[in-house]
Amino acid sequence: MKFCSHCGHSVVFEIPEGDDRPRHLCHDCGAIHYVNPRVIVGVLPYLGEQVLLCKRAIEPRHGLWTLPAGFMENGETSEQGALRESWEEARASIRVDELFSVYDIPHINQVYLLYRGELTDTNFGPGPESLEVELFDEKDIPWREMAFPVMTQTLKHYFSDREKGSYGLHRGIIERKL
Repeated sequence: MKFCSHCGHSVVFEIPEGDDRPRHLCHDCGAIHYVNPRVIVGVLPYLGEQVLLCKRAIEPRHGLWTLPAGFMENGETSEQGALRESWEEARASIRVDELFSVYDIPHINQVYLLYRGELTDTNFGPGPESLEVELFDEKDIPWREMAFPVMTQTLKHYFSDREKGSYGLHRGIIERKL
């Protein structure tokens, strides 16, 4: 950032008084420009014993499988965003059960909120960000072709909880692989 989005003057990158980390500051208007994590919302859609996955038509991870999810928009709740993403990526109508997993991914400044939700019908198909959309039994999940570790972890928790007959809220941190 070179210029203040409030007044247009030059900004500096330094630690504001009373803070503990550098931020972009405008000494003309006093604005502190915070850069905060991005929130990704989505759903683990299921129907009976199967789960719905989308094959990505976009980067990153083009051609790999994921749960329908994406960036939360301003003006929507996390559940509304999760349902919107499910429609955009899989044209899926879903009844949300509950928040199922929360994952922090600090090295890329993301927080994932994934709900568990039941498909209300089988009228789904690929949206513009998906090549394919398919229901999978647990034994047929393409584990080696999963796009993101957070989705793999969420699916593993889901199948474990389903076996126990009780679903909980799962939390975790996905660390950078070295």
